[in-house]
Amino acid sequence: MTVKTKRSTAKAAEPSEFVPSTAEVLNLDRLRRKGLNAKKARETEDKHAYFVGVAEARYVIRKVFRIVEDQAKKFGLDPLAHQALIQIYGSANMELQVNQVAARLDITPSFASSMVRMLVEKDLVVRRRDDNDQRVTYVAMSGSGREVMDAIDESVKFHVDYFIGQLSVEEREGALSILMFYVGAKL
Repeated sequence: MTVKTKRSTAKAAEPSEFVPSTAEVLNLDRLRRKGLNAKKARETEDKHAYFVGVAEARYVIRKVFRIVEDQAKKFGLDPLAHQALIQIYGSANMELQVNQVAARLDITPSFASSMVRMLVEKDLVVRRRDDNDQRVTYVAMSGSGREVMDAIDESVKFHVDYFIGQLSVEEREGALSILMFYVGAKL
């Protein structure tokens, strides 16, 4: 099967073929320069260099999120419920308070509580009360929740590897330079 994109043509076979080759290793000096150029451009009248990086970063993020959302839907999860599971699974103890879920998803606590109720009904998470304060409810991953998340991740891997394999070094560096700028990373 041949998949054509506006960026390149690649023949589908093994996922490892889509991962950038060692010839396409990112150059940290060039990445640092791009980041500095983007930062400088943002502070001038001509912000084109900055928006080139922003466009690449948003393209990559949106494409990867779309891939993840599509795979989560195949497991019966809407994107926000999947994000809630990611936040819970990705927390230090694989559990969060309901208000922490709300904060991490930027939604109201009442909406987070409704979503948690739905996830409990699907046996993806379990609720428990805090031992010291019965007003506080924790939400933890269930065994089946971890299995579903691992399965989604496995199905995402092939598609993301394929997408990344289509990006040029310049596109990856442009996206990374803006992401690093956004989080205040210094190289």
